[in-house]
Amino acid sequence: EVFLAGQRDDLLEAKQKLEELIVRLDEESRQRFLQTFEAVRVNFQELFRKLFGGGKADLVLDGEADVLESGIEIHARPPGKEAQSISLLSGGEKTLTMVALLLAIFKSKPSSFCILDEVDAALDEANVDRFNSILNEFLAHSQFIVITHNKRTMGYADVLYGLTMQEAGVSKRVAVRFRKDGSAELTTEGGDKKGSEAA
Repeated sequence: EVFLAGQRDDLLEAKQKLEELIVRLDEESRQRFLQTFEAVRVNFQELFRKLFGGGKADLVLDGEADVLESGIEIHARPPGKEAQSISLLSGGEKTLTMVALLLAIFKSKPSSFCILDEVDAALDEANVDRFNSILNEFLAHSQFIVITHNKRTMGYADVLYGLTMQEAGVSKRVAVRFRKDGSAELTTEGGDKKGSEAA
């Protein structure tokens, strides 16, 4: 009987410690989430204005009773437009808004590289230039691999990698590295290197 009472006391003590740990972890998670959310929110507002050349955007917690369970609403108002649901924006406006959000998250916790796949596909020329100028701001601490068919985006790159089909049915990998003096170095799959003059 004494043994069972000791076991019961040990279990109750372990349960109490676990409950205290859960409360502590929940509180720390809430604090970290709110700090990160606020940093992303500020970055999003700034990047949205840069990408759109004005306008307003915000991130709002939906139901702040428990931030770990609440949703996040995205409010976006491009310049010259009324505030509206993101679903009512054009394809290009949605893309720029999501790029602003993605880069806002990336800016709050940057990594050494990032891969973007056809992000610029829905953008017109002016917005492609804005998109690329924003990417240039990140180049001090990150490298970007951008998969694209957009010639304007390719024009911003330091190195291009692609496939060419000089003969029907035979694909070759090609790399072009652009130098600061305006010249370029072309490397094909076999390792052949060719220099070219500045255009």
